[in-house]
Amino acid sequence: MSRDMRRKSSSRAPLMICLMGPTGAGKTDLAVRLVSRLPVEIVSVDSAMVYRGMDIGTGKPERIVLTEAPHRLIDIRAPHETYSAAEFCRDARREIDDILGRGGIPLLVGGTGLYFRALRQGLSRLPPANRAVRVHLASQAAAAGWGALHRRLAEIDPRAAARIHPNDPQRIQRALEVYELTGRPMSQQLEVAGPEPFTTPARVVILSPGRRSSLHGHIECRFNRMLERGLVEEVAGLRDRPEIDRDLPSMRAVGYRQVWDYLEGRVDHATMRERSLAATRQLARRQLTWLRAEPEAVWVDAEDPAVLSKLLNHLDEVG
Repeated sequence: MSRDMRRKSSSRAPLMICLMGPTGAGKTDLAVRLVSRLPVEIVSVDSAMVYRGMDIGTGKPERIVLTEAPHRLIDIRAPHETYSAAEFCRDARREIDDILGRGGIPLLVGGTGLYFRALRQGLSRLPPANRAVRVHLASQAAAAGWGALHRRLAEIDPRAAARIHPNDPQRIQRALEVYELTGRPMSQQLEVAGPEPFTTPARVVILSPGRRSSLHGHIECRFNRMLERGLVEEVAGLRDRPEIDRDLPSMRAVGYRQVWDYLEGRVDHATMRERSLAATRQLARRQLTWLRAEPEAVWVDAEDPAVLSKLLNHLDEVG
């Protein structure tokens, strides 16, 4: 199989492989196994793995794994810095072009659906993040609750409010921020065309367990391992840095906010763990909703013992 794929890759039109799936599905493990079988190079599509020092809670591959299967676009920002979908598109295009230019196949791996969609379908021109506006909105949320801000969003931008869950503070804040900065609803601005979509053909593969209960079990085991590996200590180290606060985009990553609250004494350890698991399950549900809208995607069962061989056969058939 690998010889066939290598032979074809030298003569066919350039392509890339997009390996998507909900958190906890095992995307990284499968991608690493693909590296040993195909002429692929991994490009991370993960909005949390971009941050240095956030290794355990993001599920970042360990150093020995990265030696065997290097990941591009991880550890490229400090935790107090921002990273946008537009910046990802710029960086990903550069890495993809470099891989294709050397005869390889880009293997894009991750669970950040916005990044995948922005790269492949283009991105509307929205204003960059504004820290002052975000701090102002966060202070309002602290006083009145995110539900109140969601109700304000419903008055300003009903279409955005309809698709943003009242318990999704990051997206509520972003929609209100865009309105504060431009005076126009974000849903209206999303209709304006942005940068041209990336035209390299893509084989889209979605990895997910066939049963929701299995995914929840994987999520729980994964988070328990994170705690055993030192997630609390990792967040404590970040919290001790004067340039990092709990309202930064990096600290909104699932698990980090919950552990931060535990370190500040707002919740006990058991509550922190349960809230982290609940937030991760909610993230997985949102990701699956997003993934079901992916056109022409091939779904593979993460629990199938033959998942690697079946995926290789599929790629060989379409290659």
